[in-house]
Amino acid sequence: MKRLFIIGGTMGVGKSTVCQELKTMLPNSVFLDGDWCWDSSPFQVTDETKAMVIRNICAVLNNFLACSAYENVIFCWVMHEQSIIDDIVSRLDTAGCRVVTVSLICSEQELVSRLRKDVAAGTRASDVIGRSLQRLPLYRKLNTMKVDTSGLSATEVAREIAAL
Repeated sequence: MKRLFIIGGTMGVGKSTVCQELKTMLPNSVFLDGDWCWDSSPFQVTDETKAMVIRNICAVLNNFLACSAYENVIFCWVMHEQSIIDDIVSRLDTAGCRVVTVSLICSEQELVSRLRKDVAAGTRASDVIGRSLQRLPLYRKLNTMKVDTSGLSATEVAREIAAL
């Protein structure tokens, strides 16, 4: 049976890194980072662009799910509200597919440490720290399996998810 992994978490929790590990760990896997469906300059958040990114994500995921070459479809995005997850899943053809929804969480200290490294490296703007901390508690309320990444390597987290 095909598996669809939907992995959410706040910025800096390790979604993309963990999913890249998971992709190499599981057989016949493909990975979509939701950010790739909305990589624009300038980055604009409007009703129109929010609707567009959901359509883009669902089109790619449905293509992956329909492709017999893939047993494991891995998707990650921020998804801090249950309605976002539900909307995406409702648009997918998941017949014959096991859907595994996961929220990556970590301690506030770990999150700040990771994000400070990214800011210092120039890969994120400094305002991400406050925004990410604000979203962190929202993931505990979602109807997802929680995986705490605090003190774990991406490989360790990916192994935990692969076992679900």
